[in-house]
Amino acid sequence: MTTRTTPESSATAPLLDLQVLVVAVRRRRRLWGSLALVGLLLGVAMAVLLPPPPSATTKLLVAHQEDQPNDPGTLIRTDAALLQTTRIADQALRSLGSREKPEEFMKDYEGVGLTNNLLRIDVAGDSDAEAVARAQALADAFVADHVRRIREAANAESKALLDQRDRLRADLAQVDKAIGEGSSESGPKVSADMESLFARRAELTSQISDFGRRAAEARIGTPRLVSGTQIVDAPRAVRHSLPRTAATNAAIGLALGLALGLAVAAVGAVVADRPVLRREIAADLGASVIAELPRRSPRLWQRRRVLAARTRLTASLARTVRGSAGPVSLLELGSARATTGIALDLAGALGADGPVAVIDGLPGLPLTHRRPKPGDPTVVSAEGAASVPHQQRRLGVGSVAPGTAWTDLQHLGTRTVLVVRAGHGSAAWLHTVARHLSDQRIEVIGVVLIDPDSGDRTDGTLWDGPYAAPRGEGDRPARRNGGGTSHAVPAVGEGRRRAERLPMWAARVPDSDDQGER
Repeated sequence: MTTRTTPESSATAPLLDLQVLVVAVRRRRRLWGSLALVGLLLGVAMAVLLPPPPSATTKLLVAHQEDQPNDPGTLIRTDAALLQTTRIADQALRSLGSREKPEEFMKDYEGVGLTNNLLRIDVAGDSDAEAVARAQALADAFVADHVRRIREAANAESKALLDQRDRLRADLAQVDKAIGEGSSESGPKVSADMESLFARRAELTSQISDFGRRAAEARIGTPRLVSGTQIVDAPRAVRHSLPRTAATNAAIGLALGLALGLAVAAVGAVVADRPVLRREIAADLGASVIAELPRRSPRLWQRRRVLAARTRLTASLARTVRGSAGPVSLLELGSARATTGIALDLAGALGADGPVAVIDGLPGLPLTHRRPKPGDPTVVSAEGAASVPHQQRRLGVGSVAPGTAWTDLQHLGTRTVLVVRAGHGSAAWLHTVARHLSDQRIEVIGVVLIDPDSGDRTDGTLWDGPYAAPRGEGDRPARRNGGGTSHAVPAVGEGRRRAERLPMWAARVPDSDDQGER
């Protein structure tokens, strides 16, 4: 399968590729895994170093005169709010004989409405005994205050009804007096007035009786409400389980740390814009991925596959170097150790044809300072490259990391293989590398991808030869820019040679079990 990047296809690329985001976050699993572990350890440490203070709890059954089956819990929330008042706190402190301020005491307890009539009180103290005593004092203070408010409300209602009844009795007395005075008179008008007075007396008598009955009912209902408000669960100390608390805090810390780590990894991946997938790296550099190698030493069960992949890569590069008219170089980006290993293997394979000189242009890990082993090729520095005979085969090793002297790369080789670590360079820097290599007329044979993603299923092969625009052999290679990707388009002759060379299938050696040769 071959792919080709065009301005039309890159212009329709999504602003945020979820596949790239998932891969970038997965590759940063050390970051979010470490944060998750830190959160877990902090949760356990908090449970051990900051244990909850001794506490006690009690439950109260609270009866209300306005209780309704469809009450949404307003009354019990009012009771919980009344519990958090200085009046209740002061009464409880007085019963305890404490000199603590009510405002400070209110911070050590809270009330929670469980149902419409069930109130739970949680109290903290310096010890279990003190917490139980505080809970008992608060419960007694709240019950006493609630009963007092019920009685005051009942007495106020009864007094208002009795006062109204007394006013009606005074009116009835006046009506009786008027009836007594008018009974000695006679006449049609007197008879009509007497009938209205008798009707008024009957109405007042009925109202007096009703108000008396309502006043009696108001007083009768008070004992029911008073007896209905009581402590149903005696105060008791709350036992805290250290393993359970540690497990709970650890789970919470793990979740928070994992969420924070994933968020940081996702934001960092979007901001950094470091290509990870083969298709992105191939498109940004304008060259096909010809092989993939792990960054670290392979595991025991993967050594055979990695060794076979390195052998195939070495043989493929050796054929390319033998068929090349000019010197070939290996340029690294974030993978200096892997590049030196590939260079030494390649030099060893080419040594069967004659002497090979490795030109060391690496700034950080110079090959010239390493201790040579028997059979190793000759390694000379970039300054001593002039002393190498022209008939001797050369193999340059350099870097395209930031700070590279681009004009010196031609002395290492006119054709090059880029050894790039996935996720190391940004997309902008990969574009810069492709542009400078094109300006220096250095042909990129292919890309060796180091530390690839194990779940990458994208294709990293470009086929630019058949689509190259006709130009003269001496023309400078043009560039295509489309949607942020850029790579050099070879000339007709160069495109024909590249068409004959590509596709060079990538020997993929992931960290997982899936391995194939493309």
